[in-house]
Amino acid sequence: MEETDVQPQETPLRFEIEQPDDYDQYLLRSRPEIVAVLRSLVQKRALVSAYFNRGSSFLLTSVLQVNMESGELVLDCGREEAINRQALLADQLILTAMVDKVKIQFTLSKLAETQNSGRAAFSAALPDKVLRLQRREYFRLSTPIAKPVKFVTTLKRPDGSALVVEASLLDISGGGVGLMASPALAALLPRGGMLTECRMTLPDEGLLVANLCVRNKFDVTTRGGSRYVRVGCEFIALPGARMSMVQRYITRVERERKARLSGMA
Repeated sequence: MEETDVQPQETPLRFEIEQPDDYDQYLLRSRPEIVAVLRSLVQKRALVSAYFNRGSSFLLTSVLQVNMESGELVLDCGREEAINRQALLADQLILTAMVDKVKIQFTLSKLAETQNSGRAAFSAALPDKVLRLQRREYFRLSTPIAKPVKFVTTLKRPDGSALVVEASLLDISGGGVGLMASPALAALLPRGGMLTECRMTLPDEGLLVANLCVRNKFDVTTRGGSRYVRVGCEFIALPGARMSMVQRYITRVERERKARLSGMA
């Protein structure tokens, strides 16, 4: 490696691999699949960030070897001995890299000293799971603040009675929507829950009615200190005509946004 450094982080980092409830569908647990992904890091000579001390520091490294038979991988060392020692003392490291616009993350429990082609290196046991987060299939549009899109649906209470709820859309894509929900509303929307006959009026397009599945939830704190929950929902079997409506809306809003930016340039 030509450059290896350790940098302090001002705030704790959140890693997707530490959030299995939200990213379980992207976790690989099969040993052959794990080895294949790790070997892609070797083949691509990918730069890997190894975070330790609870994410407060990181070491730039690369994966040199992956041995399925011995259950071990070998990592490059850094240039500075003091930094290498810090990494060796860490009880856990989270490694993250990008390969062909796909995010790769995995956790190592402990590093050991070894040799690779006569040079100092790190070794560790192969991880028991690897997160492979594919780049978004759809372009996601943040909905305009000036023309907010309202979301309305009806939920069933445990006693069977109906509850009409409203929220604002934070974003929309051909794959689904992101809702801005209060913590109380988010508690009524469990991951994996189905939302039927959801109504969203897209400005200049019309009423979009869709069935959705709740896929993930994230707590968000604004700069002003207020809190809300982003609830990510996936369209379920959206008919072609309604998908076209979504795509027209996204294309038009993005075109208008670019025109405004060009006018201000």
